[in-house]
Amino acid sequence: MSTQGTTTPASGSRWTDLRPRVLSGLVMVAIGAVTIWLGGKTFGLLAVVVCGLMIWELATMTAPAGSGRGHSMGLALLAAALMAVVLYWPGALTRWALLVPVIVGAALPRRDRLVFALYAFAVMAASYGLIVLRINAGALVILWIVTIVVVSDVAGYFAGRAIGGPKFWPRVSPKKTWSGTVAGWIGAVAVGAGFAALGWGGWTLVWLSPLTAFAGQMGDIAESAIKRRTGVKDSSHLIPGHGGVLDRFDALIGAVVFLLVVMKFMRLPFDGM
Repeated sequence: MSTQGTTTPASGSRWTDLRPRVLSGLVMVAIGAVTIWLGGKTFGLLAVVVCGLMIWELATMTAPAGSGRGHSMGLALLAAALMAVVLYWPGALTRWALLVPVIVGAALPRRDRLVFALYAFAVMAASYGLIVLRINAGALVILWIVTIVVVSDVAGYFAGRAIGGPKFWPRVSPKKTWSGTVAGWIGAVAVGAGFAALGWGGWTLVWLSPLTAFAGQMGDIAESAIKRRTGVKDSSHLIPGHGGVLDRFDALIGAVVFLLVVMKFMRLPFDGM
């Protein structure tokens, strides 16, 4: 998400992006809350649309300079269509179809095929993972993941701007500070403790939440590295105050992929609910 502020104190201009950011955020929260609550095909449809938009942004960023956007749009439609197929006709065979946009996109003219393939795979896996988690574990697991991502992002945003300090990884993400990063971890611990105190997930969430937040931060940094590599500031301009869809959901991608990997090796409190 790359929302942590710079370490240089300045005038009120430091906060000029806050209003459009908040307004857009409220709209996204409203849409997300309704679809998470409804679940089923409604939530799946949102995941399909967001998946397609993220693939479009990624394909556009990594397309050769001067090339048209037809390939990027076609790839986005392919990704969304195949995700919809998996949603409506789930099965081991159809799941393999999720690799098709990754392979096709990497085969097309591309500035960095490996970077595209790896991140496109993460996008497809995270989109599918969210659908499966909502179906198998219910709305609360999605709410927990989203809350971790949002709280760690907001805590990092304000701590980074108010406290500043040393940069976390200046070569890749110049705005991210250690103060904001640690504040995000602390916020995630509070989220995990809050869910556990309310009787969901158990106290495992206290240590799992900051790890999930860290994975989200790595997803953020990975997208920042792609933007830096391709020379763009935002993945697109679809969301006022936030940039593109990838700019908003990069941390969610990292968090979900992390949880999918962890679930392969250990049973989590919500695994198989």
